[in-house]
Amino acid sequence: MNNKCKLCRAEGQKLFLKGDRCYSDKCSISRRQSAPGQHGQSRKKESEYGMQLRAKQKVKRYYGILEKQCRKYYNKVIRIKEGKTGENMLSLIERRLDNVIYRLGWATSRMQARQFTTHGNFCVNGKRVNIPSYSVSVDDVLSLSEQGKKSDHLKSIISEYSKRNHPHWLEFTDEEQHTSAKVVKIPHREDIDLEVEETLIVELYSK
Repeated sequence: MNNKCKLCRAEGQKLFLKGDRCYSDKCSISRRQSAPGQHGQSRKKESEYGMQLRAKQKVKRYYGILEKQCRKYYNKVIRIKEGKTGENMLSLIERRLDNVIYRLGWATSRMQARQFTTHGNFCVNGKRVNIPSYSVSVDDVLSLSEQGKKSDHLKSIISEYSKRNHPHWLEFTDEEQHTSAKVVKIPHREDIDLEVEETLIVELYSK
């Protein structure tokens, strides 16, 4: 079994790490939801620290970010006086350019979105951006760069995947081609379809 599929089973939910496979009958978590390994169905009750660590690992795996990046996002949001720290942290990570590209259906997975971004296939407000961690803001307009427009592979993916439901905080500005989109609002917790107790991550980092 693919290692990425094992990660989904370990977390007990789809993390959408394998593109097409995650939407097909081949998805391993759809067939077997227990954790991998011979003791997967008889996992012992986790400690408080264990639950906090698992919550953090789930977010890191879901978005494909490293520990240093995750800690950096936490350090940013603890300075924000409004809202809840955990929710603000998820909102900030959700606004990563690679995640937005994936959410729009311009890539089949966040990993592919990261690759497309580093190759310079997208623009933000008319300027090419090749940094996957770039954080989008309200009213930012995303589009294909000149290089992206020349990619038949990318256009094929957009033609198929952009038709799937995308979050309400993103809006296509061209209803037919789906090659231009706008950030209409900051994503709130209810806009993020990740089953995780983000307060556990805050508790872990605040120790």
